[in-house]
Amino acid sequence: NRLYILKYKTMLGVCDGVTFGQLCSGNPTNRIRGSDKWGVGHHGARRTGHTHNGVDIVCQDGATVYAPFDLTIERRARPYTDPKKAAINNGILARGQGVCFKLFYVAPVKVSGSVAAGQRLGVLLPMQQVYPGITSHLHLELCDQSDPTPYL
Repeated sequence: NRLYILKYKTMLGVCDGVTFGQLCSGNPTNRIRGSDKWGVGHHGARRTGHTHNGVDIVCQDGATVYAPFDLTIERRARPYTDPKKAAINNGILARGQGVCFKLFYVAPVKVSGSVAAGQRLGVLLPMQQVYPGITSHLHLELCDQSDPTPYL
């Protein structure tokens, strides 16, 4: 139990001072999606059958998605198994600044390798095609599913 606490404190220390730079063109402050007919975008929001484990960063369909800091893309990450959501079923799992995170609803330029801060990661997929009337957004989720809001 002590080892777990020590490990947890060490993990927290690695993330101290981490700030996500601009993730999406047109949203320099990484504004989180508010309420719309599909729900709300904050961490912990209720969803049908589960809790929202990330935050939704406002981003227009087709907008450029940027690397928030120097990072390494480890692999593609897909949020859905439902074929009806294929148009937006793409993303990445990446690490940088001691943080592991996923970005969903993005068509990535590449699915592995290094990317410098501010460089293009890809473009936002057509959210309106799957969720008409939603506030289009990029989903940011930490790998440990803790709240990423303090890092924005």
